Amino acid sequence: MSPHTLDRADRTRLLKTALRERIVVLDGAMGTMIQRQGLSEADFQGTRFQGHHIELQGNNDLLNITRPDIIRSIHRQYLDAGADIIETNTFNANSISQALHGLGHLGYELNLAAAKVAREAADASEAASGRVRWVAGAFGPTNKTASISPDVDNPGYRDVSFQALVDAYYD
Repeated sequence: MSPHTLDRADRTRLLKTALRERIVVLDGAMGTMIQRQGLSEADFQGTRFQGHHIELQGNNDLLNITRPDIIRSIHRQYLDAGADIIETNTFNANSISQALHGLGHLGYELNLAAAKVAREAADASEAASGRVRWVAGAFGPTNKTASISPDVDNPGYRDVSFQALVDAYYD
């Protein structure tokens, strides 16, 4: 069976088999690979967010929309180095973390764009190598916590609810 004809069930079955039979290689850090690109504010803004009222440089998840070519290239580098699984560039692609940049409404869009870019890179690698490659969704912590108070004078205070975290991670 050719990798490009696999459906989700086939890919899942093949992943489970691979995990039982060998060491499966996961890609590496996305953030440091992005930093090596020497990107400017204009790269992060692209045309869509040109003149955005908050600085966007360092919002790596936004590059899924504004510079997918760079994200695709990084995925390709990991795949070429032998990664079996690449992670989506979505460490902070949630409404809570993106609110810091005035882009809280983009959580779902960022995740969808990142999944498409990663799958495109994996498909291209499969076509070139004949090896099945997988894409895993990735997420990190938000810039808010529900476990301790950000206000030392009010230890019971939380600036985010559990439900808000659930909703943010749902995207």
